[in-house]
Amino acid sequence: MTIHQLLLCLSLSMVCISSKPTEKKDRVHHDPQLSDKVHDDAQSFDYDHDAFLGADEAKTFDQLTPEESKERLGKIVSKIDEDKDGFVTVEELKDWIKFAQKRWIYEDVERQWKGHDLNEDGLISWEEYKNATYGYIL
Repeated sequence: MTIHQLLLCLSLSMVCISSKPTEKKDRVHHDPQLSDKVHDDAQSFDYDHDAFLGADEAKTFDQLTPEESKERLGKIVSKIDEDKDGFVTVEELKDWIKFAQKRWIYEDVERQWKGHDLNEDGLISWEEYKNATYGYIL
């Protein structure tokens, strides 16, 4: 092996060693958070309440007495138990949480729509959008 080949081999080795590793991509799909609260069951169950009931309904439950809360949760469990067998399965619980989150999204869209439809004609013009979003005067 000549000195030229040795230097070439050495320089290629150095390039390989010192090159920046490629960025590792996260291949896991992460679902959006079910609540903006911290999920730490050792501290509180606020995250779970939001995920299970929806943020607005969870606020209502926070203001109830334990007896009222138990009665309302019993009614909700009856709604979750789709096959009415007296038990809530994991799938039924997942379906309920998805339903609660979708309901919140639809309610938020409706609230946003009303906030942007300034003349209440059921349509949002560009002028209404600019005014509601950026504070332009019509």
